[in-house]
Amino acid sequence: MRKSVQVTLTVAAGVALAACGPNSAERANPCNAATFSEQACQDAIAKGGYYWNGAWFPMHYSHPYPYYYGSYQAYIANGGTVTAAPAGAYSQSAGSAERGGFGEAGAAHGEGAGE
Repeated sequence: MRKSVQVTLTVAAGVALAACGPNSAERANPCNAATFSEQACQDAIAKGGYYWNGAWFPMHYSHPYPYYYGSYQAYIANGGTVTAAPAGAYSQSAGSAERGGFGEAGAAHGEGAGE
């Protein structure tokens, strides 16, 4: 491959990666300092994951909430900016099913069974 083609491809890849972010289709972890959401982070830690635009993303958080809040505060104190998620991004959409179920029938079977 010629050097000019390699440079062009590298620049194009860099531009594409720069376009990706919490405001694009990429999901934003509510406990990350740059995308921190107080209530959504607390819920994610308690539930072992979070919803992003109606899809469930299981997540293991190795620290309690104060750790993530402290990281967020330090990030802000050092000049970091937080990119807020769109309204409702961390909520379960009306048509999606609870973990592992299919609509009301799946939710009924999942209730009380080891949760």
